[in-house]
Amino acid sequence: MYELCKFGSKREPGHSLDLTQVTNWIPVRAARIADEWADKRSRSTGRPGRAMGYDPRLHFPKLMRMSDPADDLVFPYEGPPASGAIQEVAPGVYWLQMPLPMSLNHINLYLLEDDDGYVIVDTGIRGEETRKLWQQIIDALDKPISRVICTHMHPDHTGQAGFLTNTCRVPLSMSYAEFYQARAMSAMMMGSGSSWQMSEYFERAGIDPDFMTKMREMRGSWTPQPEDHPFPASFERLVDGQLLTIGGQTWEVLTGSGHSPEHVCLYSKSLRVLLSGDQILPIITSNVSVSPSEPFGNPMPGWLASLARFRERIPDETLILPAHNLPFYGAKARLTQLIDHHEDRMLILEESCVEPRTAVELLPHLFKRELTGPSMFMGLGECIAHLHCLMHRSRLSRSLDEGIYRYRTIDPTLATRARPGEHDDLDEPPRPNYV
Repeated sequence: MYELCKFGSKREPGHSLDLTQVTNWIPVRAARIADEWADKRSRSTGRPGRAMGYDPRLHFPKLMRMSDPADDLVFPYEGPPASGAIQEVAPGVYWLQMPLPMSLNHINLYLLEDDDGYVIVDTGIRGEETRKLWQQIIDALDKPISRVICTHMHPDHTGQAGFLTNTCRVPLSMSYAEFYQARAMSAMMMGSGSSWQMSEYFERAGIDPDFMTKMREMRGSWTPQPEDHPFPASFERLVDGQLLTIGGQTWEVLTGSGHSPEHVCLYSKSLRVLLSGDQILPIITSNVSVSPSEPFGNPMPGWLASLARFRERIPDETLILPAHNLPFYGAKARLTQLIDHHEDRMLILEESCVEPRTAVELLPHLFKRELTGPSMFMGLGECIAHLHCLMHRSRLSRSLDEGIYRYRTIDPTLATRARPGEHDDLDEPPRPNYV
């Protein structure tokens, strides 16, 4: 669940990444890491190091910088591995990419090499195409799969969890909240897909009743097919601060909330690598929504706090391995961009609610184009998440008028904070990550 966004140039002091320093620093650091990798690989695995024909410097082809919003980031790879192939990006850390049947057309997945097998991090979406690619990769590995880790509950990350754990007879590891949310989502997809609570959620947001009819008609595309393995019934819990030893490396579990309730990231200080899932993405922003299953939820404060916590914790020299787009350096700059972006969206909503507005009436103030289908579902949830955060900050009030919620600005300091016409560009419609 994601949206494209364009950021302005605001940077919090102490959290910007100076590209003039980066262009000097990255190649030097890359070369030093390359030598370390070659030596470690030769000594610990018996596989060839650089002197024997294996050159880890190939992990750092010509540097590529993308245009805004990632102009403060450094991308050491010009493209992903070919479909069905894997690419080593750090000692024992392998990157692969699987297709998604939607506008966001890919997901990055990872393998961590352990002493007796490989640990899978995220599984891809359900369906035959992804299953066949996994079987191709597993058949080519020199060791079996030993564990499956899912960063969070969304279907593009958990869709093949049942297939992989059943086929390889290995455990699933997730955080507690993510596992049970995934179980609930799986049950919802197999169920009726609608309820009076869902109808009320959309009605109070100001949605046309015809929208619910169209959503029910789309339900068939969400429902798992008979050949899809059910989501696993058991798991091994991951908790924040937990240390995992995989292939002789220590990986710390870091969790965040907002995009999902207890999203797991894996951080190796020694390798200078963070498997970030959807917690930190370089180009698109993770959707933070209020959903019909928790209509009075307030995920945005947790999301902003998580971003700030990761910004303090993760050094800029860390290679970020995200679930979408390309691996990159520059975590602090990107996390500052994300925080600034959401604060800017909330200020837009405050300025737009001088007169009472419904959530649906506010969507054109946030998004470039009219939202339809699943994009409406996600865009509305994102808008309401920002509105609930503003209510929590005592900057908006909400009233129920003829069955529809209307939001109004109540903070007298808005007059000194408002900057109409000076905001970042409007967002692209959110991109669904389910079918």
